[in-house]
Amino acid sequence: MDLVFKALADPSRRQLLDSLNARNGQSLRELCAGLDMARQSVSKHLAVLEAAELVTTVRRGREKLHYLNAAPVNAIADRWINRYDRGRAQALADLKTTLERSGMSTSEFVYTTYINTTPEKLWQALTDPAFTKRYWGTEFETDWAADSTMVWLADGARIADPEQVILESDPPRRLTYTWHTFTTDWAKASGIAEEDRARFAAEPRSTVTFELEPAGTAVKLTVIHGGFPGPDSAVLNAITTGWPQIISSLKTLLETDEVPTW
Repeated sequence: MDLVFKALADPSRRQLLDSLNARNGQSLRELCAGLDMARQSVSKHLAVLEAAELVTTVRRGREKLHYLNAAPVNAIADRWINRYDRGRAQALADLKTTLERSGMSTSEFVYTTYINTTPEKLWQALTDPAFTKRYWGTEFETDWAADSTMVWLADGARIADPEQVILESDPPRRLTYTWHTFTTDWAKASGIAEEDRARFAAEPRSTVTFELEPAGTAVKLTVIHGGFPGPDSAVLNAITTGWPQIISSLKTLLETDEVPTW
């Protein structure tokens, strides 16, 4: 975690994080326009933030968009929070909350983490019901081929809909599928109020993408959940707090064969 603390120690890099917190998913050009920094300086600071995993990037055509990433702050909080005095713990908690909620400044959620495993094993963990049930509490019925439909089994509810489909399947590199339908059975099984379910169901169906990239002895996993109507999306608000927990559990399972209790 030395890289994280080094990155956060510089006020210019904190300014860049503040800019992304205000409006996530900016290009280098947009970041330079909004800050009193030379393009070269911004590029150097972003490289440090990317090395510390505080910023992750996603290609959109010719542009590279930059997003805040909560994974390293989660790791600090999860591993070391009990070693800090109250003031430091509160500061970390505030930063952790800010980064996890940063997705609300855009209509897309992006989260990156590194898992000590192989791409093949990670792909299996994302698709095999024996794995997904352990860290997610969710199972899928599908052949994981592009254009195939999916059935979700979550919290005792069976969620079937012809619009729940695999959009892209390139094992073990990239997987994209549409999000599940917000049925009344799912809401009852999950303890979701009907008012909230109706708000979720009124929005366009969103899409989640998993990108797997070898990184030495680890795999870089980037989760991109998008297609929301805007930053005030009820579904976006829900998945922004849910994905970090799911991914943390996935990482723990693959690295220790244990699942944390939340």
